[in-house]
Amino acid sequence: MSERSHASPFTAESTQATLLRACTRVGLDPSNARLVRLGENAVYRLASPVIARIGRTTAYADDARKEVAVAGWLATEGFPSVRTLSLDQPLIVDGRVATFWESISEEENYASPAELGTLLATLHTMEAPAGLRLPPLEPFARAEHRIAGNDWFSPEDASFLHERLAELREGYAALSFGLPQGVIHGDASVGNVIRDRTGRPTLLDLDGFALGPREWDLVLTAIYYERFGWHTAGEYDAFTQAYGFDVMRWPGYRVLGDVREFLMVTWLSQQAGQDERAAAEVRKRIRALRTNADRGDWEPY
Repeated sequence: MSERSHASPFTAESTQATLLRACTRVGLDPSNARLVRLGENAVYRLASPVIARIGRTTAYADDARKEVAVAGWLATEGFPSVRTLSLDQPLIVDGRVATFWESISEEENYASPAELGTLLATLHTMEAPAGLRLPPLEPFARAEHRIAGNDWFSPEDASFLHERLAELREGYAALSFGLPQGVIHGDASVGNVIRDRTGRPTLLDLDGFALGPREWDLVLTAIYYERFGWHTAGEYDAFTQAYGFDVMRWPGYRVLGDVREFLMVTWLSQQAGQDERAAAEVRKRIRALRTNADRGDWEPY
């Protein structure tokens, strides 16, 4: 297959084929590789202590290069985050982007909201070196493509989502942020922090790093508690105490929560064409957006 920006459907089968070719390129053994997650990336655990990440298309190449560079910077600072293998990466294989990382544990033992808050409190005091060239946050960078490029949506749902996107762009542009802007993770939740072999909470998924409002990194934990019930009141209180700020008390919380919620829907829609469970969840979420129904039955992905 030629190495184009367009790749075949993003499934376990197709990404496993890409993984085999990528491993061959760098001399790693793909035998008994296990798919850990299929989302923005396909994440595989190799039999050796290595994690492989396969991005959807070469449109993800710049983010992968940034991710590798960010990992190098955080390593020099001693910040607890994932580390890359010493390879020339990212690789372009089958019209996709592949990167390889040290495995920090044998299982996904997720950190607590309080541990996430502590990590973010430290991260948000750091200044990235000028040479890293972190981009400004673009909240809606992929949302429009995810809607327009997904023929799984009905015309009515696609039209509704485009209209909602326009409303949210306008609402976000009017926000006045209270915290200083600077380095942010971009997708901060307990799902992106696992404990390493010593039990130390360690930050994952560095491809969303950017310069932007710190509230962006806090609002997911807030809506996971307030809208979806995925965290308890005690867990959320521990998170705010560890970080030192409660984003729910900020006047722009509702709008920013709506933005992150909407992006969760468009993100999951990428799996709807190949996974009926994901499709059912997306239908449910779109109905909730249309009717302002309770979000308590949303399932985490």
